[in-house]
Amino acid sequence: MSTFTATTDAIGDSVALSALVGTLPLLTFFIMLLAVKARAHVSGAVALLVAIAVAILGFGMPWDLTLLSASQGAVFGLFPIVWIVVMALWFYQVTVLSGRFEDMRALFDTIGGGDLRIQTILIAFCFGGLLEALAGFGAPVAITATMILALGLKPLKTATVVLIANTAPVAFGAIAIPITTAGVLTGLDPARIGAVVGHQAPFLALLVPFFLLLIIDGVRGLKEAWPAALVIGSSFSIAQWWSATHFSYELTDVVASLVGLGAAVVLLRFWKPKGADGVRERLGVQKPAAVETLTPVRIWMAVMPYVLVVAVFGLAKLWTAGVDIPAALEATDLSIPWPGLDGRLLDAEGEPITSTVYTFQWLSSPGTLLLISGLLVAVIYGVFDARGRYTMTLGNAVTEIGRSMWKMRFSALTIMAVLALAYVMNFSGQTIAIGTYVAGLGAAFAFFSPVLGWLGTAVTGSDTSANALFSNLQKTAALESGLDPHLMTAANTSGGVVGKMISPQSLAIAATAVGMEGRESAIFRAVVWWSVGLLLVLCTLVFLQSNVLSWMLPGA
Repeated sequence: MSTFTATTDAIGDSVALSALVGTLPLLTFFIMLLAVKARAHVSGAVALLVAIAVAILGFGMPWDLTLLSASQGAVFGLFPIVWIVVMALWFYQVTVLSGRFEDMRALFDTIGGGDLRIQTILIAFCFGGLLEALAGFGAPVAITATMILALGLKPLKTATVVLIANTAPVAFGAIAIPITTAGVLTGLDPARIGAVVGHQAPFLALLVPFFLLLIIDGVRGLKEAWPAALVIGSSFSIAQWWSATHFSYELTDVVASLVGLGAAVVLLRFWKPKGADGVRERLGVQKPAAVETLTPVRIWMAVMPYVLVVAVFGLAKLWTAGVDIPAALEATDLSIPWPGLDGRLLDAEGEPITSTVYTFQWLSSPGTLLLISGLLVAVIYGVFDARGRYTMTLGNAVTEIGRSMWKMRFSALTIMAVLALAYVMNFSGQTIAIGTYVAGLGAAFAFFSPVLGWLGTAVTGSDTSANALFSNLQKTAALESGLDPHLMTAANTSGGVVGKMISPQSLAIAATAVGMEGRESAIFRAVVWWSVGLLLVLCTLVFLQSNVLSWMLPGA
């Protein structure tokens, strides 16, 4: 059977020309989304067809190997990527169906102590981080926007707040699926990539609560409530750094959000913000109805799902006393050489590449761990619901899995198309050609590296998609430029964090949630400069981490 070796100068013996032709699938995807305004899954499918044509006609890849590459990418997109996303959404739905979600909302009202500014930060930043960790894909923006709108904040200000608050947790959203995707596509250790992101995203997380205060109540809000922003932001950031570096990159947002919430509880026992009543008068917000008093048991049961998921993941990732659970789970993984493809794609030395082996993590996948966690939550809720106040049963939870799959059907098609596109571009040499050409920027590439992630997420609305499109390019450019590939791949992920707020998808979700349909442009104008400003901060940070601040990176 024929074999194939990817080259960087397949077209006209020119790296520049090969790179230019190699960008056609990406340009097609963006044009379909922005100019044609096609649905994301349609845009992905058309771009995949272009990538297949470029691979066969431009880079000389045999047609059967090209199609097999696309099939491996699509299957990887389905499992574990779609599996994790669906299970994350389902886990959140279990808390909603149980009725305990309303207790969580009441809990945030209680913790805020009646101060609209702090209540808004807790909901948009801490609770939004939890939702991003488990549901992702726009759910945090939609849910937190409706909750904050109910507090009385004006629609445009609400939309601006939730979009900016969603910045901090995006890199680790949906059990850190953007980082897992980057790791698989680049062959780099995703835990190492996550640890590097954990040395970038926390700087943004520290700033966001201060920005929210400024947006909600101006300079006066900063003067009166800055201790809350400092405590919440710093505790969230430290926990984010610690979890990504030392615990579990998949659980980073869950841990950081719970720690941020806990820090706020402790702070508000000893400190009360000034001007809590005045802010409502200044903003023309009516005092909300009295919040139902929650018993300690109801508070614990509302928080319990998130504590339980941390425990399950902690055991699966870290427990080695007596029984090495991580090793036992890893032993169940099935390595499947992709039929017809494995052994036929060769590197420059003529050796078969290893990325044609598909790993089926049926038990160790974060999606399966979420399934186990959700079933445990459903059982616990059913057992302790003696008075019938709540309605969760194990049967309801299992039935909801099918509904969650149906809700995510178009997102699943998009993910599969984008991953198939990425595999074709990677295996055929298109990505390598682009990366080699971009590496001509040299050390300056480190400064511009986050821009690719920012652009990809701004257009696709997904940090996962941005990593699927650009992570291998980042790795190639880094190696050609003498830069750390983990740093550049992480920079792509972190860049996507600040691009999420200006994506058409996020703007549309926010506009719908606050009743501003058709006025997405007004929301865009309110957040775009925050996005650009944070991007410049991130670009500067990554550039410094590539040289004078290299000591701060894990493994340095």
